[in-house]
Amino acid sequence: MITLVPSWANRYADFWDSIHKRNMWLIKLRYGAVVMLCGFLVSSGYILRLTFSRTQIFALVFINIIILLYNLGFHWSWKFVKTETGKFNPMHFSLLQMIFDLAALFFIVYFTGSIETPLFMLFVFHMIIGSLILPGFVIFSLAGLVILIFNFLVLSEYANIIPHQTVTGLISIPLYMNIDFIIAYDVVFIFVIMISVFLANHIASQLYRIEQQLLESFEKLKAAETEKQKYVIGIVHEIKTPLTAVHSYLDVVLGKILGPVDKKIEERLSRAKVRSSEAIAMIDDVLRVSKLRLLDEISYDEINLSELIVPLIKKQSVNLRTKQIMLNLFDGRTVKKNIKGDKFLLEIAFSNLIGNAVKYVGAKGQIEVDIMDNDAEVSIEITDNGVGIPSGEFEKIFADFFRASNIKDKSYEGTGLGLSIVKQIIERHGGSISVASPSKLGCEDRPGASFFIKIPYL
Repeated sequence: MITLVPSWANRYADFWDSIHKRNMWLIKLRYGAVVMLCGFLVSSGYILRLTFSRTQIFALVFINIIILLYNLGFHWSWKFVKTETGKFNPMHFSLLQMIFDLAALFFIVYFTGSIETPLFMLFVFHMIIGSLILPGFVIFSLAGLVILIFNFLVLSEYANIIPHQTVTGLISIPLYMNIDFIIAYDVVFIFVIMISVFLANHIASQLYRIEQQLLESFEKLKAAETEKQKYVIGIVHEIKTPLTAVHSYLDVVLGKILGPVDKKIEERLSRAKVRSSEAIAMIDDVLRVSKLRLLDEISYDEINLSELIVPLIKKQSVNLRTKQIMLNLFDGRTVKKNIKGDKFLLEIAFSNLIGNAVKYVGAKGQIEVDIMDNDAEVSIEITDNGVGIPSGEFEKIFADFFRASNIKDKSYEGTGLGLSIVKQIIERHGGSISVASPSKLGCEDRPGASFFIKIPYL
């Protein structure tokens, strides 16, 4: 198989996607050409006062049908063309379309007068299109082949080797027998073809080189980001070690293992313990984000969603009792299918969402967890009647370190990383997450929020 693509492009999906889309653009353009040729045949006698022989009309109609048929074939096969190095790919598909179009155009030009028809300038149009898609050596080879075949056709008519197809009303004298006219038009034709190919291909090559440089720069940035994340993991993990030790010492002192502690000192140490717990939680969040961004793949295990969510709710039992929160779980699935995913990551996601609902719902609040499904996906809705989320911040809350404006000045602790982690986990499972506020449980002073998670059955 002829290699038509530079080696750097083989691993970039965007390059192949652009070639694939251009192939479809050519297919749609060809449908337009079929309609235009039909219109030309029907209206030429009325508008342009041209007269075609019965042979010409039959030939042009037949050619138009052939173009339509092979274009339908291209349209059908377009979706089956895959990007595989060393095999038939979208670039080969482009070349095949170009060859078919040039062959059809040669017949159209011949039956409309060869060098006497202005349609032969459509070769220039095809060469420009080819120059934007095909590599230089291929399009220049095609351009040279077009020039040779066109000259063979014109000179064969001049030498009466093949009959000339005259379009009555187009010209008043037989120019195909005028050698000076042939030479002049041929020189201009060759000049226009080669210059057009050179300029269009040069511009396309420059764009490809720029694209290559951008892609290489992106790869370097991606590698640098990976190194940065590894560095962050290392540093943050080292910071966590002494903090964990301090937290342990505070437990020892507050546990009065070393002896009684003064009430005021105990109060200060308890606050220090809370703050150290928050610092450790923040470090864990940073580590989780960094590890998520380094993961190229996730494991896919069979997961029973109820068995995943129920234990997470039970872990909140102390907080639920303390704040007198009513939390209800409704499983409305008709076919309780298992999902496939990474259990550890999904536990992080749903634990975060349920924990947020408990944190922001307030005393005597309400929380509902609804599970629904259909043949394609499972839907989980986590709803509360807590503080809610301002309407202009629905998308922002999934950004790193962002915290809603209505909780910044209150006593709610957090890093602003939780929902960012949740979004990344859900999307890595091919799902989506969105938010609405007020929620169905909300009221005027407690609008609440609803998080909608959809995960497809893989």
